[in-house]
Amino acid sequence: MKKHLKATAHANISMALVKYWGKRDETLILPQNSNLAITWDQYGSTTTVEFNSSYKRDIFTLDGQEFKEGEEYDRVIGQLNLARKLAKIKLKAKVVSQNEVETQAGLASSASGAAALAAASAKAAGLNLNSKQLSILSRQGSGSSCRSILGGFVEWQKGSKADGSDSYAVQLYDENYWPQLCMLTVVVSTKKKELKTRAGMKQTVATCPFYPCWLATVEQDLKEIKQAIKAKNFTKMGEISEHNALKLHALMLTTKPSIIYWLPETVELIHQVQNWRDEGLEAYFTIDAGPQIKILALEKNVSKIKQRLNKLQGVKKVVTLKPGKGVEYLSRHLF
Repeated sequence: MKKHLKATAHANISMALVKYWGKRDETLILPQNSNLAITWDQYGSTTTVEFNSSYKRDIFTLDGQEFKEGEEYDRVIGQLNLARKLAKIKLKAKVVSQNEVETQAGLASSASGAAALAAASAKAAGLNLNSKQLSILSRQGSGSSCRSILGGFVEWQKGSKADGSDSYAVQLYDENYWPQLCMLTVVVSTKKKELKTRAGMKQTVATCPFYPCWLATVEQDLKEIKQAIKAKNFTKMGEISEHNALKLHALMLTTKPSIIYWLPETVELIHQVQNWRDEGLEAYFTIDAGPQIKILALEKNVSKIKQRLNKLQGVKKVVTLKPGKGVEYLSRHLF
């Protein structure tokens, strides 16, 4: 057994078209509903993990800041422990991560970060995992990260087994399937959100009177959007995704206490996108657990949409994404 093991992985963000909200198992991170996302080609995370007998404790640095305690540190250690258990090693590790996107701002940094960590820690620990095994490992660090393991259009199957062995991501279509499809991420705030996604989900499941309605309808959303993607029916896909996002935020609004991620700029953009459609410029929005708007559009309309976005006050940044690859291993390490 080597005493010096090192690996670096890069993972892209995964943004859902049919959302996941709520867990049936908080420890294993098993979702109440299956969900579907696209792995995009920018806004990823890169992580280097080294297991070394010279380390006396686990070391974690994110975007240049070292964490020695707290939730972020504990989640990284938890992921390392999973890899150590599988590999039957006890070596301490050094972890250095870099996000290409604002952390905890509703731009899926936890998905790309946890996926890169899972992949790098597994390889550094000497494990040779397939995509299913790596997806299950990553899921236990951050649920949505299991989707970032794979590229393109990805479904996270909720599964039914208590041990989570049938809850993992599967690729429906790769990143080259629909090259005309784009997503414009519209940043209206770079502040970290006050309530993190994991805590928000738990509140909703416990207190929202409409949560059973979500569970009763979300699987139909999934079925219909899969049909739309198969047919490359952009209109149908956009309509389902937008409505699913609004249902998600209706849950948040009716949670006790209410979860309100939207800012005035968020609401303004919702109205703008709907108005553009009325004018013949087809676009659809989706919103995750944060104030940022993501706009689905076909490539032929992107320039027109960006021109309109750049004229709006409150828009801090617009980045155009296309479907991207799954996790990749890099030869160049962060340390």
